[in-house]
Amino acid sequence: MNENIIQLLYLISAGLFIFGLKGLTKVKTARRGNAISALGMLIAIVATVLDLGLVDFRWIIGGLIVGSLIGAYAAIRVQMTQMPEMVAIFNGFGGVASALVAISTTYLLMVEAGETRAMATVLGGSSAVNVALSILIGGVTFSGSVIAYLKLAGTVVKGEPVLLPGRHAINAVLFISALALGIWAALVPTDPAQVIVVCWIVLGVSLLLGIMLVIPIGGADMPVVISLLNSYSGLAAAAAGFVINNAMLIVAGSLVGASGIILTKIMCVAMNRSLANVVFGGFGALDQSSVAKSSEYGPVRSGGGEEAAMLLDAADRIMVVPGYGLAVAQAQHLVREMADMLEKQGKRVEFAIHPVAGRMPGHMNVLLAEADVPYDRLLDLEQSNSEFKNIDVALIVGANDVVNPIAEQDPASPIAGMPILQAYNARSVIIIKRSLAAGFANIKNPLFESPHTMMVFMDAKKALQEIVAELKVTQAA
Repeated sequence: MNENIIQLLYLISAGLFIFGLKGLTKVKTARRGNAISALGMLIAIVATVLDLGLVDFRWIIGGLIVGSLIGAYAAIRVQMTQMPEMVAIFNGFGGVASALVAISTTYLLMVEAGETRAMATVLGGSSAVNVALSILIGGVTFSGSVIAYLKLAGTVVKGEPVLLPGRHAINAVLFISALALGIWAALVPTDPAQVIVVCWIVLGVSLLLGIMLVIPIGGADMPVVISLLNSYSGLAAAAAGFVINNAMLIVAGSLVGASGIILTKIMCVAMNRSLANVVFGGFGALDQSSVAKSSEYGPVRSGGGEEAAMLLDAADRIMVVPGYGLAVAQAQHLVREMADMLEKQGKRVEFAIHPVAGRMPGHMNVLLAEADVPYDRLLDLEQSNSEFKNIDVALIVGANDVVNPIAEQDPASPIAGMPILQAYNARSVIIIKRSLAAGFANIKNPLFESPHTMMVFMDAKKALQEIVAELKVTQAA
């Protein structure tokens, strides 16, 4: 097909990616942005197939159908609590796909050359470098994402950091080994079979490096890790784009890489952490002296759904603080129903969203959007903190570390300096939580024993069901 038409299709795809990414920056336009990006990807795939020319379209169409069906099934069936795991594993698939593209392209070009020559001579110096980078970054992204997935699932691999002795030295050896093998493959003349063997070895080393980099990271840092791995997948794709000389892959990979690293920076700021501290610090390691146990708390005021409903009924302004417990209980629709009932009584109900609440960036936004909570009710960290002093009741549903005042009170705390939602400034605080167990940071939360706090020790769904039932009785009366 005419090269100008191909490039025009690539340009349209790039434009759609940019507009789609822009739409994803706001909850109100996120769905439209996602649809625009999906359309851009479809056009990019069609343009690439046409650009390749001599391909078996049966395999291409078959791949599109199978991949689309798997993606649609996964998107429909996944629970909101499993969304972080899904994002993590998708990052990994993107990374390993880029690595496999680089390896297969290298093999085809080396075979086509027909003689023993160095990869840099056949592909060009920059392409040889990008082959090594795509394999290295893609391998790290895949295995790191698998570990992140398993940590989030909490079944095979627990969320706590696994701090192996000498891990930094091991990581340095693995990284240097991958680079050395890549340089050897690029500069030493050899036959295609040997080059591919070296490429596979580099991929294997990279996979091991990805495991070693992510396994020491605790569950509290998973939002940052997911963002970082997302950036890695984009960088791997951009490098693969240079290898196959595909402008669209370069643009798309650069967009993903840049947006991922920006989001990572935002997450680090939200947790008052440096990226190096997240990657190398082993944050979240269990320190038994700081683990919050029930026996460490003083007198705690507790109540049930009836008492919580009475406080809400007497309030004029209510701030709901959603956390991972809300997602686990799948209680987002109930919290929306409760908010609607309270607003019909003339009360003002808003939602305070912490950037790292849940297990991935934007987790609470997605959760509440599923329940059709109006976008204008969602307040970010700064907006929420400026309003808490005017709030009659702060209703915390399944959140812990993001409302823990110890972040502001104890400089030695693992979360010291992390910006929190200052729910303690509300006149009354209701915390729905199954127990006094610690959050991801494994530290005590003094808000639980505050005199103006009432603990409701229930599953979020059951507690909200009781609250809604009591509010209905009150309204009927």
